[in-house]
Amino acid sequence: MTKTFNFYCDESTHLENDGHRYMILGYVSTSYNQLKKHNQAIREIKRSHFIKGEMKWRSISKSRVVFYAKVVEYFFMTDLEFRAIIIDKTQLNHSGFNQTHDEFYDKMYFQLLNKKIQFDATYNIYIDEKDTHSYKKAQSLKQYLERDYHNIRTLQAIKSYESELMQMADLLMGAINYKLRGLSKVASKNTIIEKIEKEIGKPIIEPSSLYEKKFNKFFIDLK
Repeated sequence: MTKTFNFYCDESTHLENDGHRYMILGYVSTSYNQLKKHNQAIREIKRSHFIKGEMKWRSISKSRVVFYAKVVEYFFMTDLEFRAIIIDKTQLNHSGFNQTHDEFYDKMYFQLLNKKIQFDATYNIYIDEKDTHSYKKAQSLKQYLERDYHNIRTLQAIKSYESELMQMADLLMGAINYKLRGLSKVASKNTIIEKIEKEIGKPIIEPSSLYEKKFNKFFIDLK
């Protein structure tokens, strides 16, 4: 029987002229047959800490830091995997490569996903519905990926509140972006970053080895 995997993708400071140096694309992935278990477990952590609504990096506070620490613990004790690519937007040269930023976006998503996609499995890929253009982005990205892969069963935009794992991707990417931006004023966010760094055994913004599967980060060099 062919295995199926679900990827829950998010993006951070990805717009071309948003004033932020780094663009981050990332996902949390799981095998399809484990999805229900993960959703139920995360919802139970929410209930036990009286948390309603979405998990988001920006929502971390002193009163919620124990909850977010439990979510991080859950990620590292399970088969869930995280991968992110980081792009320095000061290196962008769209005119030199005869491309739009949307076309560049598709290329970077390919770089995010292609190391993980195997030809003997099928994939459901979900991206965060940010705005009314998200469905068009999903369609464009699916067409781009299907040039090389014919085993993508689903690629669609969904609202983040529909997916606990997309919310987890937001949490982990938020931690990376916070450190990349040199921020440190919120003690509860520092606590979560320190917890992740303890689990991975290195600074959260240090690149991973090529073979790191659990928490993989890769800096794209556009030069």
